[in-house]
Amino acid sequence: MNRGMLYAVGAYVAWGFLPIYWKALHSLPALEILAHRVAWGALVAIVLVTYRLRWDWLGAVLGNRRTLLTFVASALLLSFNWFVYIWAVNAGYVIETSLGYFINPLINVLLGVLFLRERLRGGQALAIAIAAGGVLYLTFQYGALPWIALALASSFGLYGLLRKTASIGSLEGFTLETLLLFVPAVGYLIFREAQGGAAFGHAGAGIELLLVGAGVMTAIPLLLFGAGARRLTLTSLGILQYIAPTLQFLLGVLVYGESLTPQRLIGFVLIWLALAVYTAEGIWTSGGTARVRAAAAKS
Repeated sequence: MNRGMLYAVGAYVAWGFLPIYWKALHSLPALEILAHRVAWGALVAIVLVTYRLRWDWLGAVLGNRRTLLTFVASALLLSFNWFVYIWAVNAGYVIETSLGYFINPLINVLLGVLFLRERLRGGQALAIAIAAGGVLYLTFQYGALPWIALALASSFGLYGLLRKTASIGSLEGFTLETLLLFVPAVGYLIFREAQGGAAFGHAGAGIELLLVGAGVMTAIPLLLFGAGARRLTLTSLGILQYIAPTLQFLLGVLVYGESLTPQRLIGFVLIWLALAVYTAEGIWTSGGTARVRAAAAKS
């Protein structure tokens, strides 16, 4: 296994086991956990950027109103995604959070067609149709949309769409996003302290260490992913991305004992079938492109 593969697998495994971390903080409100994640994540990002001596990008971003507004929007989407995920995990919906990240690649394709005018290939269209059938089936069985999964998939898909149009690196982007959220996050924590409900400084060393560590647990997988993405093909990343939701699904079923009825399993099977079609189509298309380039090089 090459270094890029190790980095990417490490990132997805860390994301896959993240529910265990948030479960350890289940006694705290999701918004307070989110505020700590943002605040400590910003401090970790500042240390990393300073260590790399790479602050020259900030002036250009702050001087470009469109870029700055793009990152304000991406920061809001990211914080919303984090909040829903933390709340859902601690409310006993780990399985449904995994569904959101299974659906996410297909949402990305759909957003590319709608906003970037990308052409929808036949296999992609079939995958999206099967996934839509799975969502409709789950909706019919439970009498309500799987809104947690859809909220996670759509918010992270839109976040990825915005970041796709940005011109700065992953670490710099993460730093800017957490800096934009830093003041509201710290303000909320101060408010909690003034109201006498804050956990930090009152809940014991174990909880406090976990809250501080939330920043590290946020930054490290992101850096691993960035390092892996630079060394791997998009096809390889596309296959590896299913590691995280698969681990989340297994945690929900095997560790936390969440309900997985036969009806619910059918809905998941439809989503997995859609992903199998999507992945196979992607591998076939990339292989065909490679063959055409090789033939062109020989001629």
